Amino acid sequence: MAEFVSLIPLMPLIGFLVLVCTLGKLPRLWVGLVGAGSIAIAFILVVLTGLEYLSQPEPLPYTVNVYTWMQLEGFTTNISFLIDGLSLTMLSVITGVGFLIHVYSALFMWEDKDYSRFFSYMNLFVAAMLLLVLADNLLVLFVGWEGVGLCSYLLVGFWHEERANGAAARKAFVVTRIGDTAMALGMFLLFIHLGTLDMQAMARQATEIWLPGDMVVTIACLLLVGGAVGKSAQLPLQTWLPDAMAGPTPVSALIHAATMVTAGVYLIARNHELFLLAPTALLTVAVIGAVTLLMAAFAAMTQTDIKRILAYSTISQIGYMFLALGVGAWSAAIFHLMTHAFFKALLFLGAGAVIYSLHHEHNIFRMGGLRSKLPVAFWSFMIGSAALAALPLTSGFYSKDLILLATYDQAPFGGWLLAAGMLGALLTAIYSFRLVFIVFFGETKTEPEAPAGRLMALPLIILSILALVGGTIAVPVEAVFPAAVEADHSGWMPIIIAGVPILGVLLAYFMYLKPVIPISLFTESALGKQLIAFWYSHWAMDWIFDQLVVKPYCAIADLNQKDIIDWFYNGIASVLRQAHQVSIISQSGQLRTYVAVVAAGLVLTIAVFLGILIP
Repeated sequence: MAEFVSLIPLMPLIGFLVLVCTLGKLPRLWVGLVGAGSIAIAFILVVLTGLEYLSQPEPLPYTVNVYTWMQLEGFTTNISFLIDGLSLTMLSVITGVGFLIHVYSALFMWEDKDYSRFFSYMNLFVAAMLLLVLADNLLVLFVGWEGVGLCSYLLVGFWHEERANGAAARKAFVVTRIGDTAMALGMFLLFIHLGTLDMQAMARQATEIWLPGDMVVTIACLLLVGGAVGKSAQLPLQTWLPDAMAGPTPVSALIHAATMVTAGVYLIARNHELFLLAPTALLTVAVIGAVTLLMAAFAAMTQTDIKRILAYSTISQIGYMFLALGVGAWSAAIFHLMTHAFFKALLFLGAGAVIYSLHHEHNIFRMGGLRSKLPVAFWSFMIGSAALAALPLTSGFYSKDLILLATYDQAPFGGWLLAAGMLGALLTAIYSFRLVFIVFFGETKTEPEAPAGRLMALPLIILSILALVGGTIAVPVEAVFPAAVEADHSGWMPIIIAGVPILGVLLAYFMYLKPVIPISLFTESALGKQLIAFWYSHWAMDWIFDQLVVKPYCAIADLNQKDIIDWFYNGIASVLRQAHQVSIISQSGQLRTYVAVVAAGLVLTIAVFLGILIP
């Protein structure tokens, strides 16, 4: 199947080209078939490639060369695709979950006037992400990386008629570009010292020329972390993701579950050999993950928009992946990435079914009593929220359990990291079931229309099964990462980790469904109102960013606008304007004046010609 690997990203790209070239001309049924069908073919190719790879007695990674992209003196870049356990896991998630989202979108977006444009953007998005995870060198990876950023701009701002949507798209594009700039600088630094951007060659050479803790590799890795936090919406570049909910719900599901936000996790995991030489960078990754997961969890507790709650939960769950990467639990991070894709896609598509049936209502406090009226959406949310909260026997339980156990006894900050992870797990369970209890129980506030059709229900059912049993799927990454230290599953710690989510669900039950716990004492107090407003604004991160970055940048730009070069050219413009003002004096609009001037000019010309004035 090696010869067909290049077709995996090519199929959604072909779908994109077909839809673009026939924009608005194909019937809607054919648009959906082209959009979803191209992803289905890519998924089949991934499955066949994976079966062939795993059928080997000792599966070994291999590279498929497509063509030479550029060849300069001392520098050659090939378009080559790397197949190993990590890339196959990512490919399976992207194409499998992506296909289900496309099928769901076929009905969800049916009434949209730009149906064909939507699927063209979605296919390009998937193609860019597939290129990113298949690339065997950082330069090709960066092309897919930027392609994902471009597509996020197009999809978040899909309904661009509303100014707020356009602003959200621009914010996502600009904020992630900050991280991308840092990543590009890291790539330049690595190329200067290693002479290549091939990730396998970089890993070999780095271990030969650098010792652990070397300043150069530490700086390079920290710059790569800058790119990762931008794409994966981690502190301090996480502010774009909640606003990205302006896009259609299937877009939110694709960004959060299968594509963009997982790119940063993949980047660090793929270059783990470099990060093992930079313990400071790894600790930074762990701390960023721990702080981000807590900040986002507190923010999710206060949100009222159903999609923004899920957006903050994504930021928090990616924080767990960063925490795992930072403590060296590479396999656990990728395992959680996979399970998160299942239950987060399920939750977003379930939210879409609710929004679809409630006349596009997003406020959870205008919902309620939907348990019997939208049974498929209800059970989707129950299963997805259980997996998100990491309740025992769900997919999220197995992956999050591994992450938390991996932080245990991690010197010198293992205790603090574990405490952050445990508190985050408690908050996750509370806000997950706060959402379930408010939306599906209690009094009906908005009467739903007919529930979602079969085309929307089928992906929900499949994802529900995966959210339940996905924890039993073994990710084939043992050969990719170094052998991890076995987590201690003895004693009380595993029991405590398993019990925390259950405690969170019970607290949510007594806070929101059977209000025994008087939370109004907190929410109605002066301090409570201030804290809620603070958390609701995501810890005032947008304000802080505006004060520390945006305003100083605008001030510098304003100063730069008045430098000496601008004075020179502005001076020329001023002189020309003054000359123009003088010249227009002669434009009186009186014909006899013009005739007199012409006559005087003629007489003067004749006089000069005859030598009367000039001897």
